[in-house]
Amino acid sequence: MPTLTYISPEDEEYIVKAETGLTLMEIAVNNDVDGIDADCGGSCACATCHIIVPEEFIAITGKAGDDECVLLDFLDNRTTGSRLSCQIEMSEELDGMIIKVPQA
Repeated sequence: MPTLTYISPEDEEYIVKAETGLTLMEIAVNNDVDGIDADCGGSCACATCHIIVPEEFIAITGKAGDDECVLLDFLDNRTTGSRLSCQIEMSEELDGMIIKVPQA
């Protein structure tokens, strides 16, 4: 099973087994990753699952859609790799990715 590493806003590492087909938000919530609140439950309505995708994985995860971009535009800490983890489905190609969870 592939693995992901989430780095919390407090720099705590969460190395987790990542089931393919789940979203990165679902994986984070299932593993109690600090900083992923997921207030809307994954419906792309709140931006409380904001993550930073490493540059080398951006082509694999794809670009944010229109609805996602609207929410990301409200964040003060948006970066090039900013995505909502509820919008990225885990795949084998993401195995080993290190995800930064920014400060809210």
